Amino acid sequence: MKIALLGYGKMGKMIEQIALDRKHDIVLKIDRDNLHELTADNLQQADVAIEFSTPSTVLSNIELCFEAGVPIVVGTTGWHNEMGQIKEQCVEHNASMIYGTNFSVGVNIFFHVNRLLARIMNNYPYYEVQVEEIHHTQKLDSPSGTAITIAEGIIDSLDAKSQWKNVLVSDSQPDNETVAPGEVLIESLRIENVPGTHTVIYDSEVDTLEFKHTAHNRNGFALGAVLAAEWIKDKKGFHAIEEMFDFNK
Repeated sequence: MKIALLGYGKMGKMIEQIALDRKHDIVLKIDRDNLHELTADNLQQADVAIEFSTPSTVLSNIELCFEAGVPIVVGTTGWHNEMGQIKEQCVEHNASMIYGTNFSVGVNIFFHVNRLLARIMNNYPYYEVQVEEIHHTQKLDSPSGTAITIAEGIIDSLDAKSQWKNVLVSDSQPDNETVAPGEVLIESLRIENVPGTHTVIYDSEVDTLEFKHTAHNRNGFALGAVLAAEWIKDKKGFHAIEEMFDFNK
């Protein structure tokens, strides 16, 4: 399979190595130094594009792949509010796209179990739930896309919750925010050299339940992105990552 990498930072380089290990070819690598090479003609050399760029460039990259007729895997987060628009464009162009806030196999197992746990907790309304996410200080968006997916999984499954609220916590600005009864609090922390830790916390007067995923490095994200490229190559339409990880079979 021939792959175009849109975004060639640390994640792009990891994806490249895993793709090569899996006997794929990298035919295009785009970063800030060669943006002029990102054209429809160059994209059409590839069977699929993998997009890990920035929130400011992801939408134009997606649209160019739609125009070029190249399936795209999107791992960039921070553009959640434009999701409806992108889905419509995907349909209009008869294009192919798979999006995930996190492509790690372990995280997607976490997403599934998180929803199951939230359904169970409907029976125990005296527990209050919140989400904590910790990432490296270079992460551009807050909360993380993974934390949003976790919070939305809770909202979909826990009757008492209808929306989420994010608070960015730092040493100079500790969390003193309050949340409404129907809100899920997401606390975001930024710490040097942390690939990503996400914790769901159910707290009551008598005890606390914690459900946690800790990434040791980014290799799991990169492998999942290549697996997604292999999965989307011959499909049409807009797909969410949970369709690739079908845990209901």
